[in-house]
Amino acid sequence: MDGYVMRLNQFISHNAKYSRREADILIEQGRVNIEKTKANTKSVLLEGQRVFIDGKYVKPKDEELYTVIVYHKPKGELVSKKDDRGRRVVYDTLGGKYMHFVPIGRLDFASEGVLLLTDNKKVAQSLMESDLEREYIIKINGKITEEMIRAMNEGIHIENASTGAHQKSKIYSMTFAPFIRYEIGKNDIHFSKLKVTIMEGKNRELRRFFAHFKADVMDLRRIRYGWINLNALPVGKIRFLNKDEYKQLHQFMGKIGKIDSFISKNNI
Repeated sequence: MDGYVMRLNQFISHNAKYSRREADILIEQGRVNIEKTKANTKSVLLEGQRVFIDGKYVKPKDEELYTVIVYHKPKGELVSKKDDRGRRVVYDTLGGKYMHFVPIGRLDFASEGVLLLTDNKKVAQSLMESDLEREYIIKINGKITEEMIRAMNEGIHIENASTGAHQKSKIYSMTFAPFIRYEIGKNDIHFSKLKVTIMEGKNRELRRFFAHFKADVMDLRRIRYGWINLNALPVGKIRFLNKDEYKQLHQFMGKIGKIDSFISKNNI
């Protein structure tokens, strides 16, 4: 489709304070218009078309301008807009000012630490899909065994990695790459502590990894995402990236842009 931009609900969630589900409800209620045309939930936008909610123009964000915040997510919050079970979500703490920000990756309900959020979808996708290092401090019950150390050094494929996963997860078989690095702080029969660095951290990767060795993760805190550190940011508080962190982010996005251009040019 010439000039295709994106689906209407996607455009609204990216450029306004509503989630895609909330955008669909607004559309169904007849509160959304594309120029002078009545919108529907299957609407897609073409380049140059303007969107209105309750008669108010929804201004597209400048893709070259973006904000990234660092949030010290506490335990007991979901990285989600809403929860059908009434549990607390990160936006309950962040407030309406940041409802249009999207999370860069996730931390599960029982985990805490660095959660990055941005108002730019391309930035979010690029950082999520990157191989940037993610660093965690972990506490497990029991000792760190030779089998665990071997798997951290060499990687491991687990055919049934459902233990430690979310109960609704449909991913069972997983391959765990070797850890980038790890430091054992305490190794005791009652509990052990270690700092680990990996490159993905998806689908409760660390909880599944240690569960395979009959060790439950008692505490998990992400202290670094790429070049962005948690440092002394208090639990439940946010900060903006500093000048040096933004400089590195702009350099990172510049590299991504060059890669995208190369792929497009060479039809890869």
